[in-house]
Amino acid sequence: MNKSKVLVLGAGGIGGYFGGRLAEAGQDVTFLVREARQQRLTQNGLTIKSQFGDANIAVNTVTATQLKAHYDFIILACKSYDLESAISSIAPAVGPSTAIIPLLNGVAHIEQLNARFGQDKVLGGSAKIQVTMSEQGDILHLNDWCDLTVGEQAAEITPRVTQFTQLFAQAKGVQISGVNDMMQQMWQKLVHLSTAAAMTCLMRANVGEIVRTPEGKQQFLQLLETNAQIASQNGYRPSDSFIKTYQAIFSDPNSKYATSMLRDIERKNRIEADHIIGFMLNKSILANIESPTLHLAYTHLKAYEQRLLAEQSA
Repeated sequence: MNKSKVLVLGAGGIGGYFGGRLAEAGQDVTFLVREARQQRLTQNGLTIKSQFGDANIAVNTVTATQLKAHYDFIILACKSYDLESAISSIAPAVGPSTAIIPLLNGVAHIEQLNARFGQDKVLGGSAKIQVTMSEQGDILHLNDWCDLTVGEQAAEITPRVTQFTQLFAQAKGVQISGVNDMMQQMWQKLVHLSTAAAMTCLMRANVGEIVRTPEGKQQFLQLLETNAQIASQNGYRPSDSFIKTYQAIFSDPNSKYATSMLRDIERKNRIEADHIIGFMLNKSILANIESPTLHLAYTHLKAYEQRLLAEQSA
């Protein structure tokens, strides 16, 4: 029986970790990357540093100009601001039976992928992990989160969902689940992320540092409640267990949890302001839910983008 062919767009934090673990387990994985990243991976391999085991893996790579074959699964692990170029890059690899698994934050990308490839080609996906790429190109796993969730947009578990999850059966440091409520899961993650990103970016601090301030915990929990209301108005009420979990996370004075958006700001990188905070702000306006914190956070992030653009132009 032939192995499923998997294409991973991006060999940064998310794509490098999950794609690397899949390659380490002996699956047929190819990374779609830019030329500079291809050269580094060819010379040095893909390095993962994690409490679940370090690895240096020789991986197959291809650039967009070299991409011709169709793949069974395509994992999209890019930032939202690169989605349009990613769609163009993967198009030659999409065949009649290809399934695309996007691991982008939020939910705004689903409609764009559906419009280009058709809903029957697009699964939902979500990664719960703290991971980044070092200046040397190593994949650094920062905590013990290693959850990957995948499912159809419709409420069902299909053979291709089961097939994809089985690819990770021998993979280290990956907890994968196939679910029949994928859009619910993605909306819940958006509630979590929009709360954490808005607060940590506004305050330029991790969760614990914010909670230890006089009003930090209260501000965190108020925004969590607001974002849960927004999700509910869009048909995806977060579960009670989800709310309890994140109430605890956003109340922990010892937590060092910080979002990737904050790390991007600290490194003067581009950010997903519109895809995460802007999206939730727009949904709050449409639902007539007042959220001064979302307004302030979005303005803060867009002002950061203005300064970044000016510095880059200079």
